[in-house]
Amino acid sequence: MINKFNDGRRWFLKKRLGLFIHWGLYALHGWHEQEQYRRRMRRTQYEKLIENFNPVHFNPEKWLDLAEAAGMEYIVFTAKHIDGFCLWHTGQTDYCIKNTPYREDILAQLASACRRRNFPLCLYYSIVDNHHHNYPNKNRTHELTKPEDNDQPNQERYLEFLYAQIRELCTGYGEIHGIWWDANRLGSALPELNNEIHRLQPKAVINDRGFSSGDFLTLEREYSNHSQMPAYVFEQPVEGCQSIGKESWGYKIDEDYYRIGYLTSSIDEFLAKGGNYLLNAGPAADGSIPAEARRILKAIGRWYRKICESFIDTEPVSLRIDPLLLQRKDNNLGALLTRRKNILYAHLHSSWQVSSLVLRSINIRPLRAVLLNTGRKLECNVDDIPSVFPDSRPCLRIRGLPVDTLANSTMVIKLVFKNFPEILETNPADNIG
Repeated sequence: MINKFNDGRRWFLKKRLGLFIHWGLYALHGWHEQEQYRRRMRRTQYEKLIENFNPVHFNPEKWLDLAEAAGMEYIVFTAKHIDGFCLWHTGQTDYCIKNTPYREDILAQLASACRRRNFPLCLYYSIVDNHHHNYPNKNRTHELTKPEDNDQPNQERYLEFLYAQIRELCTGYGEIHGIWWDANRLGSALPELNNEIHRLQPKAVINDRGFSSGDFLTLEREYSNHSQMPAYVFEQPVEGCQSIGKESWGYKIDEDYYRIGYLTSSIDEFLAKGGNYLLNAGPAADGSIPAEARRILKAIGRWYRKICESFIDTEPVSLRIDPLLLQRKDNNLGALLTRRKNILYAHLHSSWQVSSLVLRSINIRPLRAVLLNTGRKLECNVDDIPSVFPDSRPCLRIRGLPVDTLANSTMVIKLVFKNFPEILETNPADNIG
């Protein structure tokens, strides 16, 4: 099981689905959040965008309304991305929101809205800074190819700037629930910085992309191929992150959006293994979230509200239900299981091919089986089934799954037992072989 936090960070293990917001000057061109880096734009060319950034339709309440409609319970906001532009009134650089036509402190407004609604706020902060004159650009990933005119590369001085900004974020905006580091190309190990964040903000969880291992592991995008993605259960706090669009995390005018069923499958897989999940949307330059992004998030919310009980106070128990069966490619590929007391939830997080679910290690018929997606009761029996040969022993089969009508969704089955199957009371290692 996941190691539990014994302090204010416990919120992270309860509120497990979050909204990621990538937003900044790059939204003006609507191409990619790494536009300056990917298009090799000179700083003098890119920084002129500050003159046109005026998000007159920014309304943090609408962002939070959408997050709640999607079933989300916390938000991670890009305070500063790799371009170095800051969405708060920082005293450390002029390259910030107060010097745009908009002028108002974006972060202050978002933090205030989060406090009113008791909605945890976490802040993304890029360690790479392609605007700061002391940042030592060396053509590493996300960096400029080399220092530009009048730059004075000095890692120690840049880190002083970074420390000062983190102190601003941790002391000027009320309660902060996390710091989400990204793009550490400096190679520095500074565990004392995370310690200082924890001192200033005791509820803050910190990811592993900063200057030490942090509080949780970050897995990004196609995490199913990631070497650190286990088959059944996370042994430590983990947060997966994905965007609703394939091409960009920031706003893209002509984004290629993922299928809703793909996103629900991703969310379900992570949560059923005991992790958290952060799903991203990129607002347009005016501060509004695009209509298609809103549609997708609301659709996810309609699915999530019906099945979310399968993640509340449950534990991952897939290892105890015969992992060999769950891995088979010809039948029941992708089933994961969670448990709360006498209730077992079967998560069909992968593309499900048949109208039944077979749990080979269970030979007890539940009191009832319900498909949470629709509320429909399902037929279930303990049967002798050819597909589990050569075991030749009766096992639980749940039938009548609407695999065609729910082909673009992720099904979750609720099984209520009078006496819980003995197989789930044993050590998981006893059932691997």
